[in-house]
Amino acid sequence: MANPQRRSDDGRTWLLHSGAVHPLGDDSTAHNAILLHDGRVLASGDRADLRRAAPPQVREIDLHGKTVMPGLIDIHPHMMQQAAQMAPLVDLTDAVDHADIVARIAERARITPPGEWIITTPVGEPFYFQRRSYRDLPERMLPDRRVLDGATSEHPVLIQAWAPVTPNICAFNTAGLRRVGITDFIPDRVCDVWIDKEAGPGGNGSVTGILRGSVNQIYNFDPFWTQILSKIPLMTADPATVTRQAMARYNAMGVTTVYEPHNMNPAFLDGYRALNAAGLLTTRVAISMEVENCARPPFQPLSMSEFAQSLERGRQTLDEGDDLLRVCGLTLAASGGPCWPGHMQMPEPYDDPYGRPTKGTPFISSEKIEAFARFCLDHDVRANFLAAGFTDHDTILDVLDTPDIAARMPRGPGRSWIVQHVPVITEPQARRYQRLGFDVTTCPGFAWAKGEMYGQRIGPHIWRDAGPLKRLLRAGLTVACGTDWGPKNPFEQMQLAQTHTFAVTGRSNATPDHVVTRREAVDMWTTSGGQVLNWAGIGTLAPGAAADLIVLDRSPLTCGIDELPDTEVELTMLAGTVVHDPGALGD
Repeated sequence: MANPQRRSDDGRTWLLHSGAVHPLGDDSTAHNAILLHDGRVLASGDRADLRRAAPPQVREIDLHGKTVMPGLIDIHPHMMQQAAQMAPLVDLTDAVDHADIVARIAERARITPPGEWIITTPVGEPFYFQRRSYRDLPERMLPDRRVLDGATSEHPVLIQAWAPVTPNICAFNTAGLRRVGITDFIPDRVCDVWIDKEAGPGGNGSVTGILRGSVNQIYNFDPFWTQILSKIPLMTADPATVTRQAMARYNAMGVTTVYEPHNMNPAFLDGYRALNAAGLLTTRVAISMEVENCARPPFQPLSMSEFAQSLERGRQTLDEGDDLLRVCGLTLAASGGPCWPGHMQMPEPYDDPYGRPTKGTPFISSEKIEAFARFCLDHDVRANFLAAGFTDHDTILDVLDTPDIAARMPRGPGRSWIVQHVPVITEPQARRYQRLGFDVTTCPGFAWAKGEMYGQRIGPHIWRDAGPLKRLLRAGLTVACGTDWGPKNPFEQMQLAQTHTFAVTGRSNATPDHVVTRREAVDMWTTSGGQVLNWAGIGTLAPGAAADLIVLDRSPLTCGIDELPDTEVELTMLAGTVVHDPGALGD
């Protein structure tokens, strides 16, 4: 049973037995069985002992040697945001050729009123498109306007380019070109956007519909492209509706808790609250509201008075009283953004996408960072800072590491402030965060996707500081991991925490500063996630913990490193209720 809605079960007591039960947390033992009652763990141990302790109406599941462990905690999934972004679009992620693309767009055209936009996803694997992209189509290119006109001439069409890869590529049909004002007369290049035109024998200089360069939909502030985007509707879907399907996908990957700490806005919060009120949440959700969103063009920085108002509005959303949904902090994107478009702030110049020297883009001033920190201290609000480059870290740390602020910094389990992203970090910076009591959330997929680009743009020396998980642990920091832009398979992320390989080339920057043990990699998705969120009873299956668990076809703690990404989730429970059951265990 794959079901996006929580299933109501007749029995509230479960005995899962004849497998390997790993409670994690402080318990490193592999038990034979686990007993659940009323959404909580009663005990782990021997099947016979637990059966004697269970009531007569206990429901039993024979694990047939399978592995049980706590449900996974994805500390940075963008679950609702990405679901709402993708749902209104024509899905081309798995398109096989131009004919397939045309057919999918034509199908949407049949149900779309003439004149309305039809917008698609890019081709390939979101969000980095490293393993598969339009280049893997048999045509080795995106369809141009003449091909897309075969799908519809009555609707403007756009095949999008998604962040973060820059330069990128998108495609319009003829109606789309006309709607945004791109004609044959336009220059071949405007700002950092290149407009393809027909050439060669018989070519007349007509635009092909293909645009290259800074054509991404977010983290792209190219003046010409920003004007183009202003003529294209921002297509969205009802967050609550699309998130039900997204939760089912996450449950199928073993995720029972998500933390939404970035790009969260009131519409997304309302969506989660609607799902919770209707009893439809199949993951626990923790949220930190963003106080100034810098990701989407056009970006106009808030004035200090507007910033103060945003802080207060965010504080009013805080609510930690629910067992499934908590709003537990505020987030400031102090980072300059990703390196690919040239926004990551670094102390030394590096190449932007077009070979020009840059030190990155400061989106948020030091004045706002200090105002944010003081507000959170004054109101006992847990602060989240986004940081990408060395300069981001130094700016945050220099603001906080002053006597009057540092002395007030909250310390201790569940009180520590959080620094997010952290794709690169030096050892001194890690130790400064630890002295200030921070926790860290990051993604091994950053180095996987961006490692080669870092080497090309910044230089190979950056690899020693890219994704140094062991360095963070040695500094005494609690580290939890999420999927962010991908890969979206948590077990592959656990693999990357050990191998530190780069996409496509297979190069590795693994050093003693990077490589963690298998148990440490698993803990970053379970116990450490619960600790970072200060959510008692998740990330472990200790007695009294929430019965959030997964049944797996192998042990992520002991299977071969190459086998880890192929781990299959055969059952997922949230608070003792089955939320994913493909039937592998039988009745």
